[in-house]
Amino acid sequence: MKKRIMVVGPTQSGKSTLTNVLNDSTRLLKKTQDVIYGKNTIDTPGSYLENASMYKYLIATAQAASQVLILVDQSRLVEVYPPGFAKTFTCPVIGVITKTDLAPENVNLCIQQLKRIGITEPYFWISLKDNTGVEALKQYLLGK
Repeated sequence: MKKRIMVVGPTQSGKSTLTNVLNDSTRLLKKTQDVIYGKNTIDTPGSYLENASMYKYLIATAQAASQVLILVDQSRLVEVYPPGFAKTFTCPVIGVITKTDLAPENVNLCIQQLKRIGITEPYFWISLKDNTGVEALKQYLLGK
């Protein structure tokens, strides 16, 4: 079975847009309660993260993942991840700060949040509006 990159983040943090980029896809973006398996990714619903009783589904889904991307939305500082959350997963966990074109003053708070979650550097800062940082992330994840 092919291992994919699982993308986890709160609602509206850029998960589906990022998975489209990583899959070289133009899949229609709409809110869904389904896990969506792409060519290279596993796109998880934000509700799985925002409801602690759903964590078991994230953990089970991660069994098919080679890596987990934890997204933090720089424009909306919401603490949805419990401390040490990254240690839940058995594969590498990578921190991605999204929407870096919005609210640049929040960058240090995002880094602190990633550290509380239990993620170590490197962190990736991306803006899907102008694709800032996207190539570096793709190179790191996919070697492209």
